[in-house]
Amino acid sequence: MQSNLLKRGFLSLLASQFFGAMNDNIIKGVLTFMVIDGAWAGELGKGGQGIVGIFFTIPFILLSGYAGQVADRYSKRSVLLGVKIAEVPIAIVALIGFWSGNLWITLASLIMLTCQSAFFGPAKYGMIPELVEDSDLSRANGTINMMTNVAVIIGTLAAGFVSDAYSPQGVGTPLVWLPGFILVVVALHGLVAAMLMTDLEPGDRDLKWDWNPLSTYIDAVREMSKTRLLMVMMAWGYFYLLAGIALFIVPEYTVVLNVSRAEASVLLGVMGIAIGIGCAVAGLISGHRIETRLIPIGALGLIVFFALLALVPPSLPDMAPMVRVGLSSIALFIFGAGFSAGFYIVPLQSLLQKMSPDDERGRFLGTANACSFTFLTIAAIIYSVIRPAFGETPQRIFLICSILMLAGSAYFFWRLRGTGLLIGKGIPDDSTVNQ
Repeated sequence: MQSNLLKRGFLSLLASQFFGAMNDNIIKGVLTFMVIDGAWAGELGKGGQGIVGIFFTIPFILLSGYAGQVADRYSKRSVLLGVKIAEVPIAIVALIGFWSGNLWITLASLIMLTCQSAFFGPAKYGMIPELVEDSDLSRANGTINMMTNVAVIIGTLAAGFVSDAYSPQGVGTPLVWLPGFILVVVALHGLVAAMLMTDLEPGDRDLKWDWNPLSTYIDAVREMSKTRLLMVMMAWGYFYLLAGIALFIVPEYTVVLNVSRAEASVLLGVMGIAIGIGCAVAGLISGHRIETRLIPIGALGLIVFFALLALVPPSLPDMAPMVRVGLSSIALFIFGAGFSAGFYIVPLQSLLQKMSPDDERGRFLGTANACSFTFLTIAAIIYSVIRPAFGETPQRIFLICSILMLAGSAYFFWRLRGTGLLIGKGIPDDSTVNQ
């Protein structure tokens, strides 16, 4: 009960992130369903959700370098309040886009929302070490990842139901105001949560501002390359390549299983629940240390469950709608993959925070954020290119995810050999880090 995880500052961050993640997934989810088989079906071509994904990720790549500098220069509380204030008018733009049925206005609101989120990322991860003790880092990351995925679940499930209401697949009156209204309400809740954040120390106001969006990344990568931190960042970011491809596949189960969008969103919800539970369990197992032995366990689980999703024929049990999807073998395999993901990402995320220098943590985490979204962008491009080749069996793309995870984890584990990271020694000492 004495843990900093129960104090106002961390709880404020937890709630702010919760509502932000919920809004991100509502707007992205509704847009994804609409370009697959909804109001804007075909307007972005086959596999159009990949284009939505690119719109979602590009701002993070371009702005995370600036965001890292902002997080290092100013109090992270001020950054949190600024982005949450901006989220409200952005949600209003989304309301206009959905109400008018204009795809491009709605995509513009998605871009603005991701710009806002890009500035939140480095401050969010950078303030965790300021709000909790080092011994609580793993549990703090496990908790925030768990709650983020609860938000993903709620946002994803809501996106399915909202999509059915906004663009009914059968008979019904479209509720054109509903998506935007929900986005505005959630944004207001996030702003209230941010206002409860405790005061945090101001950053280095004398920090020299670099207007080149790439030089920050180049300098940070150059510094990271002197330690094992660069390979930790790459291993962490690489996960998002696979997660991005998986997130494009799952909504297509509306076609694969011939189910409603609400039922397909159950699978996305299962994925969110699984990642949340996996992160929470990883945090509990780690306790007051960073338990790096969980990383290869998580990687192995991802390889196995992605392969099962691709190779086992998809089917539904003879049960009521929604229940049949939640109790299907597909949901079981997705749960296994999501749970494994929690074991993989929590130790790596904690290592990123712990190994980053205090005075450059925002810049380093901003670079890591850009790395993860670069991989997400690559995932969107890959999916858009390969999707037509898989015709009516997009679930077979999971096999590519399995192969990529096998190859990637083998490479990263080989590069991290001799550091003690993979055999249970926790965080390496400074001499090992700098080898």
